[in-house]
Order: sequence, then structure tokens, then C-alpha cells
Amino acid sequence: MLESFYEKLSGIHGKKKWKKFFKFLRTHLGEENPGDLNFDFDNRISRIELVQKVIDKKNFNTYLEIGTFKDELFSKINCKTKVGVDPFSGGNVRMKSDDFFLQNKQSFDCIFIDGLHHYYQVLKDINNSLNVLNKNGIIFVHDCLPKSRDAQSIPRTEANWNGDVWKAFVNKRSDPNLDCYTCYADQGIGSILKRPNRNVLKLSIKNFKKMKYVDFYKNHQTYMNIIESEDFIKMI
Repeated sequence: MLESFYEKLSGIHGKKKWKKFFKFLRTHLGEENPGDLNFDFDNRISRIELVQKVIDKKNFNTYLEIGTFKDELFSKINCKTKVGVDPFSGGNVRMKSDDFFLQNKQSFDCIFIDGLHHYYQVLKDINNSLNVLNKNGIIFVHDCLPKSRDAQSIPRTEANWNGDVWKAFVNKRSDPNLDCYTCYADQGIGSILKRPNRNVLKLSIKNFKKMKYVDFYKNHQTYMNIIESEDFIKMI
């Protein structure tokens, strides 16, 4: 019930008073808080380095980015064809990702998803991306490794916020036709390849949205299939 209440009021979560209110509710009425995880991304590869290394190694020619914001990534990537989609800023296509995929006719070698960090939207962005991914292409999903309960809670109350992206990635980890890994870098960079899953996650869950942070806290290594970025680059 509390989660549903959050969702209904998510449109106003940007205001400070609502952030405080939601944080109060989460602390006193929300899901269990088992503590923080000690992810340390400071001395690890950035998303810019990882994506560029993959593009260079695979000789990719087409790149799509969903959620460009201030072009921190999009402006740095070197690729023959680049498409950046965002309804507000950055990139070169000004529209929501759902609308973009409805009218898009192009396919891509590399896709980076960093749009709205809500489970259902991330899942839609992944599914839509799979439909336009070239053979041997790669999808990256940012913000897969939240350090705390509040960092992944909906609506947003923290400056450093990942949303519940991780739940969408766990969903795909359970697909036998998708090989999924999370690079231990830059807030957790999920990667999805269209090939047989080498390590299928077997969970008896029908609604991944209902998963709790305590589940992630206890099982993040298994759920996310965490790998060092260097090892991921070598294996692709």
C-alpha cells in the first residue's frame, strides 16, 4: 500500500517538503532497512571508458543512448552514428523514449539506457532496445548497484539515486536467451547480450517490481552476476 501511495505522488517528489515527507514514511512505515552496501566506484572504470572500449573492440558503428541529461556520456562517445534521446536535455532527439521507439526505423550495435530509473520504464526501455539491437550488439543499463535502501527507493529522496533499476535487470537475468552481467563500475553497469544465458538466475517470482531491497542486500552478487569490467571486455 505504501509503495502504491509513493507511485501516485511521484510527480511531486522533486519538492523538498515532499522528499522529507516520503523519507519519514519510508523510515517509519516502509520496507526493512538491512544497512548499506560497501560498493566503491571511486577507482574503477567510468561508463565513458567502458562503453568506448567496447565500441572500439567490437568495431561498432551505431550507438543509441536513452537519457542523455547533460551529455556527460553522449558527448564523449566516439562512434560513426550516434543517437541520443531525452525529453528535456542533451542528445540530438528531443522526445520520450517510448515515442522514439514507436517511430524509430534504425537498428543499433550499442545501446546505453539511463532514462527514468523506475522499474517499469527501465523494463520497457530494455525490451524496446532488444527489438532494435543488431546481432552481436550490447545493451548497457546504468545504475544497477544501489548502495542503500533509500538510493533505490521510489520516489526519489536522495541526491545520489539509482532508482529500482536493479529489479528490471534481475528480470532479464532470469531469461535463458539473454546473457547478463553487471560490471562493478560507475554505479553498476548492467550489460545484456542476445545469446544463451551462461548463468540463468532461477527465481520463483512473478512480479519483480515487488522485490525488496533486503533481497538485493542479501543476494546482490548472485542476482546481478557482478563481474569486473576488464573481465567483461575480455569475454565479449
